[in-house]
Amino acid sequence: MLMLAAVVPHGDEIVEPKTEEMKKLNIKMRELGKRCEACDLYIIISPHNLRVDTHMAVILTEYLSGVWTCGNTKIEKELRSDRDLAKKIYGIAMDNSLPVIGVNFGALEGKYSCMPLDWGTLIPLHFLPDRKTVLITPARNVKREELVKFGELLGDIIQKDRRKICLLVSADQAHAHALDGPYGFSDAAEKYDEVIVDILRTSDFEKLLDIPDELVENALPDSYWQLLILLGVTKKVRVKSEFVEYGVAHYFGMAVSILSPV
Repeated sequence: MLMLAAVVPHGDEIVEPKTEEMKKLNIKMRELGKRCEACDLYIIISPHNLRVDTHMAVILTEYLSGVWTCGNTKIEKELRSDRDLAKKIYGIAMDNSLPVIGVNFGALEGKYSCMPLDWGTLIPLHFLPDRKTVLITPARNVKREELVKFGELLGDIIQKDRRKICLLVSADQAHAHALDGPYGFSDAAEKYDEVIVDILRTSDFEKLLDIPDELVENALPDSYWQLLILLGVTKKVRVKSEFVEYGVAHYFGMAVSILSPV
């Protein structure tokens, strides 16, 4: 069953925060970590890690491990993957003719069956107690309706599982907030982030479908596709927002939001 869902950022700036906005995000991530102590396993949806142009990827390795350095903080994780659950998600998505692939890395099983983790997973997981984990990566060229449908199937699977599952949506927001940033400046960045923060506060995820493609393209977010999967999940289990904390780290927006089942 879904214990909680959370939209979590993956910017280095929340690990060793230097501004008040980043300190607030850090505090909320630590609150999430305490909440997750009661959780049995994680499903994390990340825009980074393995990126496939036209298919969603479900990671089927036995282990997930990686190292990431943020300032003076070295993040190291070696987690067991819940392969049975990952295979179930992959199989059901395939049975429903969705564009999904199952991915192994290295060996078929054992310690060398291990997918490398990156900042999109390691930074959020840094704040959380270790648990078995299923990693899913969406694709930006998958149709909106297919991402939502995948989320609906995922919601069904989560609700039929007896364990307490935390669904983590690793998502940074618009990346065009600063002229001197690596992606330049666009008015769309502030507009996109305002819409996303409103959706998170109201838990009205259907509004994601009203966001024009042009706004997404110009705002350059790392969030839209994962949030469409979350929309599908919420069609199977209703959630309400407990809080939203938002801030901008130079050129990109970040938000932390906990969503609890109702």
